[in-house]
Amino acid sequence: MIKNLTSTIKYIGVDDTTLDLFESQYIIPNGISYNSYLILDEKVAIMDTVDRRMSDDWWSNLETALDGRLPDYLIVHHMEPDHAGNIAKAMAKYPELKIVASVKAIAMLPQFFEGVDFKNRTIAVNEYEKLSLGAHSLQFLMAPMVHWPEVMVTYDYYDKVVFSADAFGKFGALRHDEDWACEARRYYFNICGKYGISVQSLLKKLATLDVSHICPLHGPVLSENLDYYIGLYDTWSKYEVETDGVFIAYASIHGGTKAAALKLAEILKDKGAAKVAIVDLSREDMAEAVEDAFRYGRMVVAASSYDGDVFPPMYDFLHHLRLKAYQKRRVGIIENGSWAPSAGRVMKEMLGKMKGLEIIEPTITLRSTMKQTDIPAMEALADAILK
Repeated sequence: MIKNLTSTIKYIGVDDTTLDLFESQYIIPNGISYNSYLILDEKVAIMDTVDRRMSDDWWSNLETALDGRLPDYLIVHHMEPDHAGNIAKAMAKYPELKIVASVKAIAMLPQFFEGVDFKNRTIAVNEYEKLSLGAHSLQFLMAPMVHWPEVMVTYDYYDKVVFSADAFGKFGALRHDEDWACEARRYYFNICGKYGISVQSLLKKLATLDVSHICPLHGPVLSENLDYYIGLYDTWSKYEVETDGVFIAYASIHGGTKAAALKLAEILKDKGAAKVAIVDLSREDMAEAVEDAFRYGRMVVAASSYDGDVFPPMYDFLHHLRLKAYQKRRVGIIENGSWAPSAGRVMKEMLGKMKGLEIIEPTITLRSTMKQTDIPAMEALADAILK
């Protein structure tokens, strides 16, 4: 797919609709895009390559867009293989091509391309350094840990374009027209969620620039309502609540814990909760569960006891939340155990390792199944959640 973004910048990226799992863990029902761009000026710059899975399509786009010209620079914003997969081939095909990247990215190159001679083929750039292509003046902004340590972004003063690396990316191939926020949120919290401080640092740098387009490495180019997208990124990276509501995540073995989770959702709705979202951790997408945990300000975890611990789907969920720096939320707990309930203790211990969480009392303990005598405690928990 070739598309003119401006009179001198072309989109030359590709869609991948056959990949089942992004980074071997995230379900992508609508695929993923690998974005690459070409700036045509007195000097020609390729802005990133793509995953080797889609090399043939990308090379076709690149050669068509070049229309006989030779590229002078390959700007590498991020060394992850889905963006850097064709660096060595580009160097071989264009012997005069120079790789422009951060110092840390250049140090990483031999890790991915054994036996390639990078001597005299790289230009290491530092914070706020500039590169002139002619009319286009590119300024490089370091963005470490968004979401690898070598990441940088580029600002083009001529067209007021930010090439934002993985920031502002989303799941989904470009050929699928879908709501941006849903898959961008799932992408953000699972890919970049741990590094909110780093994202905040990048947003402060971008706030000083006049931006007309944001060009991420995954997902659509953003050119309208930029305040909306930047505002969401600001909320997400501050770990603030995006949507008023309650998220219930349950892990149930034989259905007893599920019944209690559904009953609590009913009680919360009856008491006027603005929104109640619920997920079965044994069956539904873990990445979406992580996304919803961050989206809402209040969460309830409900799980069965298992081998003196907690049912593994809940353990896995809480482990994911800890990895992604879940914080600043209120959390209620429902445990179930037929003879020696242990899930509540384990969940409290895991939540206790996360920053700024408030455990909402009462903790509810079920014995095998929810009974009428448990309803008053469920009502009390709902009241405390909504307080």
